[in-house]
Amino acid sequence: MINVAINGYGTIGKRVADAVSLQPDMKIIGVSKTRPNAEAYIAKERGYPLYIADISKKQAFVDAGIPVAGSVDEMIQCADLVVDATPGGVGIKNRELYEKHTVKAIWQGGEDHDVAGFSFNASCNYEEARNRQFTRVVSCNTTGLCRIIHAVEERFGVKKVRAVMVRRGADPHVIKKGPIDSVVLDPVSIPSHHGPDVNSVLPHIPIVTMAMIVPTTQMHMHALTIELAQDATREEILDIIKAHPRLGLVKKTTGIVSTAELKEFVMDMNRPRSDLWENGIYEGSVSVVGRELFLFQAIHQEADVVVENVDAIRAMAGDVLDGATSIQITNNALGFVAL
Repeated sequence: MINVAINGYGTIGKRVADAVSLQPDMKIIGVSKTRPNAEAYIAKERGYPLYIADISKKQAFVDAGIPVAGSVDEMIQCADLVVDATPGGVGIKNRELYEKHTVKAIWQGGEDHDVAGFSFNASCNYEEARNRQFTRVVSCNTTGLCRIIHAVEERFGVKKVRAVMVRRGADPHVIKKGPIDSVVLDPVSIPSHHGPDVNSVLPHIPIVTMAMIVPTTQMHMHALTIELAQDATREEILDIIKAHPRLGLVKKTTGIVSTAELKEFVMDMNRPRSDLWENGIYEGSVSVVGRELFLFQAIHQEADVVVENVDAIRAMAGDVLDGATSIQITNNALGFVAL
């Protein structure tokens, strides 16, 4: 049993905690919060031992009716592995603490590749993560790009990739972030950081990315063009998507043409928190013109990296031989029924 601590029980951390708690070979030994907010109440409800970074603030939690198990330092000492889900730019400051206790650690895509020296995607480089002390799970957008690019490359080869990311402005619960009535280039310069981030996992792929932020909270949308090295048909590409455990096909017959409708569909599937763990690839958009593949895919920014964190834990523990087996274990434990 792998004893896992979650340092940062927020948007990603709480989802990873729930996913880990369902795995047959993992156990949550604690989660951390900096203040007694709504998520701290949920941690208490879930039965997760709650630890805090500044033990001098313990009384504020106690006054709120939330028991404190101890300090983050104490939590880490009890863990085999820590998932650092603190805000971007904060996680790197925790590396010294993990090194001090010689504990394995996973960071999120909000940190740079250098925080761990290795960036992870279960479908692409699971074996390379085996027994590592430090790993970084790439961002939600990079995760979605890596999955489809790698799957297509394995079958037909990839000469180059061009992608435009239409990014959500903020997560649904965030009330102090925009834009409200604007489309913001993020950044104006090209490429955006997503292409280089893909190269941290798939260094040989020639990729250029562009990104913008729009006033929505639902999901990101990718407009993707992949130049293939070999001839392929639309049907063959669809077969690849259908066979992949984390590429979901949004069937044309559903009538879904937006992220809002897709989110509602996932909600009706009774997914926890209406989470879309897989890429949402719109079947009607999948087209092959010559050796160019075109498609739209929706990426749920709160969810697709959750399953990747679970697989990274298993890889770093070295208990499962291959990525396909880990992905199957993770998906089955979550009751993952594909789109």
